[in-house]
Amino acid sequence: MVFLNRIYTRTGDTGETSLGDGCRVSKTDARIVAYGGVDELNAILGMTLAAGPSADLSEILLRIQNDLFDIGADLCVPETETAPAHPPLRVSSAQVEQLEHWIDAANERLQPLKSFILPGGLPVAAHLHHARTVCRRVEIGVLELAVRDRINPQISIYLNRLSDLLFVLARVANNDGRNDVLWVPGANR
Repeated sequence: MVFLNRIYTRTGDTGETSLGDGCRVSKTDARIVAYGGVDELNAILGMTLAAGPSADLSEILLRIQNDLFDIGADLCVPETETAPAHPPLRVSSAQVEQLEHWIDAANERLQPLKSFILPGGLPVAAHLHHARTVCRRVEIGVLELAVRDRINPQISIYLNRLSDLLFVLARVANNDGRNDVLWVPGANR
């Protein structure tokens, strides 16, 4: 349960913050950068929701936003060799499988691509393309963290699958691909 009765604490004024296990680290620590990126991605999905997607898409995006909070919670508590007294929240393979289900269902509506797609089209689709690019960057940040620290491997798998889902959902939001903006190689030479 979260209880916030005060927003500022002054404990971060010297450039450090606390992880979920109470450990103090620099705000430039790779772990903080990783879950800060997850928070940014979540905010972009909030902007996408504000742009007025369909009810079905809104439901998916809200579930993903909740999953992204799970990822942030997972990242903020470092994995340890010994089992903690209170097991932290960890992202599961079931959450990844849900993304795969959504990808397959959405992809069935679409014609195969014959060109790469430029990010854009309708507003909701453009926001989803933006979210997809941020998701790729966040995934890289998580992988950089994994080089240094142990993390739940389901996190990077989830983010990899999520960027694929966001691409497919952007096509769906573009009238099932009819409003996709296609790349024309060398068009301006």
